[in-house]
Amino acid sequence: MVNVLIAYSTCDGHTLEICERLKQVVEQQNHTVELRLIDDESAIDVSPFDKIIIGASIRYGKHRPHVNKFIARNLEHLESKPSALFSVNVVARKPEKNTPETNPYLQKFLKQISWQPRHMAVFAGKINYPIYSFWDRQAIRFIMWMTKGPTDPATVVDFTDWAKVEEFGRLIASLDQP
Repeated sequence: MVNVLIAYSTCDGHTLEICERLKQVVEQQNHTVELRLIDDESAIDVSPFDKIIIGASIRYGKHRPHVNKFIARNLEHLESKPSALFSVNVVARKPEKNTPETNPYLQKFLKQISWQPRHMAVFAGKINYPIYSFWDRQAIRFIMWMTKGPTDPATVVDFTDWAKVEEFGRLIASLDQP
């Protein structure tokens, strides 16, 4: 059996939902999958894993700094084992910004890290105004107003293309070369 790590960073829990779906798909291919949260305290030992997948959400245009640190600490393993990266952001709801090549947040992130993953994906995130703090709700509503997205403070909209997530899960299962 192949042992897969999906290490993730999430702002509001939606990236974890995506990781859970990826886990289901990858486990259907007779792999074992562990999900681990990357946070400021992360000391994840990646050495026992055969494949390493990193999932990171953005907030206000940036991936969290601890994701960069995790990548830097584990660069040797990421380059020597089959690995992949996916980004979750609401701007990916737009067809012209939903690929690794066209998503501005992923492109900016790739310039900040030493690792250049061969396998990448971008998934549209979720707007969930009711769970946001007052200030986050106002800031995100303003951003959505500027980008012609939903602004009603009671709105919950999942923009994720779950078929695309499952397709990426099958890709993860098939990875056999770094």
